[in-house]
Amino acid sequence: MNTYWNLQTLWFVLIAVLWMGYFFLEGFDFGVGMLLPFLGRDDADRRVIINSIGPVWDGNEVWLLVAGGATFAAFPVWYATVFSGFYLALFLILLGLIFRAVAFEFRGKTDDPRWRRWWDRALFWGSALPALLWGVAFADFVNGVPIDANREFVGNLLDLLQPYALVGGLATLSLFLLHGALFLTLKTTGELRERANRTAASLWWVAGAAVLAFLTWSFVNAAVRQDKGIVPDAVPLSALGAMVAVGWLRREGWELGAFLLNGAAIVLVTATIFLNLYPRVLISSLAAANNLTIFNSSSSQYTLTVMTVIALFFTPIVLAYQGWTYWVFRKRIDRSELRPAAAPVSGPPTSAGH
Repeated sequence: MNTYWNLQTLWFVLIAVLWMGYFFLEGFDFGVGMLLPFLGRDDADRRVIINSIGPVWDGNEVWLLVAGGATFAAFPVWYATVFSGFYLALFLILLGLIFRAVAFEFRGKTDDPRWRRWWDRALFWGSALPALLWGVAFADFVNGVPIDANREFVGNLLDLLQPYALVGGLATLSLFLLHGALFLTLKTTGELRERANRTAASLWWVAGAAVLAFLTWSFVNAAVRQDKGIVPDAVPLSALGAMVAVGWLRREGWELGAFLLNGAAIVLVTATIFLNLYPRVLISSLAAANNLTIFNSSSSQYTLTVMTVIALFFTPIVLAYQGWTYWVFRKRIDRSELRPAAAPVSGPPTSAGH
């Protein structure tokens, strides 16, 4: 069987692209949510911060749903093993996403400061938990977890909280924080924009150090195992180069360039993980023979063929719609555009209201 030209490889690549898109787009959502209590000096600031992602956050989460659905359909054994072994971690991620979504909807229902503070906390933790735990989970994929010959997870939560995995979690957490700060420099005005810019300057050092540590450790692990998948050296080096460029562009005032290159760093770090895995999808720390691969965990050829036809038809439509959404809501948000705080809100927040 040709390793590269087959439907299993195609769907591995498509799932990787879906996760890259999710982390690029939802990454700044998570970052904005985590920065809410630190950059919002008053309720008007916090409303501006929330409104910056109000029209797009739920659309960005579609990438997660599609990635999960594609994994279930294309690689059901991978999906089943991850959801059984990573159950508690995924439950915490789901809990965070639920509280985050509810916070967007309920925060503006009343003008009571205590009510809003509780939902601000929910938004913070609902953003921070997934930002950290997604990094932990993907680092575990490539570092290895206890999987037996029956392709079943036989470990516990402590097996997932390995030092390498925690560094991976810190890398995604800091990258998403920086992504959110850079996004706010594009979407806000005045003092809030300046605070976001200063915060991005500080976070750049943290994110850069975390990415360097994670990629260096990944390289050492691959060298020890004498197996780095199919990772070209150019991919992780480009991620580090993008991080360096982010700092320079931000100092020069090229906000859009800094945001896009930070997103490129997120994509390249994610690509490094997937390329390191291929053709595996989940590494066993017990024995290489127990590894899940794109071949021993995939659906039938017929299922993959039908999925491919459907994806070719619907993917351009979804991308066009989401691109149109970002174009419509591209303008900056100013405090003067906020409607009175006590006004009731129905439906998802918009750039002019919540």
